Amino acid sequence: MNQKNLILVGGGGHCKSVIDVAESADYNILGILDMPEDVGKIILDYKVIGTDDDIPQYVDKVEFVITVGFIKNPAIRIKLYNRVKEAGGRLATIIASTAHVSKYAIIGEGTVIMHQAVVNAGAKIGANCIINTFANIEHDAQIGDQCHISTGTMVNGDCKVGDRCFIGSQSVLANGLEVGDDIVVGAGSFVRKNISIKGIYSGNPTLLKIKAK
Repeated sequence: MNQKNLILVGGGGHCKSVIDVAESADYNILGILDMPEDVGKIILDYKVIGTDDDIPQYVDKVEFVITVGFIKNPAIRIKLYNRVKEAGGRLATIIASTAHVSKYAIIGEGTVIMHQAVVNAGAKIGANCIINTFANIEHDAQIGDQCHISTGTMVNGDCKVGDRCFIGSQSVLANGLEVGDDIVVGAGSFVRKNISIKGIYSGNPTLLKIKAK
């Protein structure tokens, strides 16, 4: 099988994690695009070969994946995703060799499924998402675009998570509930009821701590 060529957009810690996932999925990583001051640096075994201004020159040669992480605000990831799309580039959907993704699940473009994550039958995940290590997306759950489901999080069956959400590590979403757009759930939270007001939530039960402006 021919390897697919890949360029990573964004350096940093999440980039390192995605490198490991992409290698396990047998991608041929050609390099990384990052900040001007980082051009020439080596991240793990891969060179920073340019900046996001260089995206157009690679669109006919490679697929891209956004490797900037996010905790509270996905704005940079969205900006870089849009730059690739506007240039006519293709976003890779990368699934770690150790992840389990049901053949009955749907995974959007640009999404990365990290090591040991599980995406079960009937689940649907949007574009440019991070489904992080040991996360579990249960049957028929829906995850919107531009979301980060963090390490060890459990999204139970039939849940619906809106766009641009961050669900922190080791959190649990009870079966069948809905989380609206632009919501941050802190690590270790237990979401027992639907939440729709934009802001930052945490705790068990989860409560609104900071309302978005």
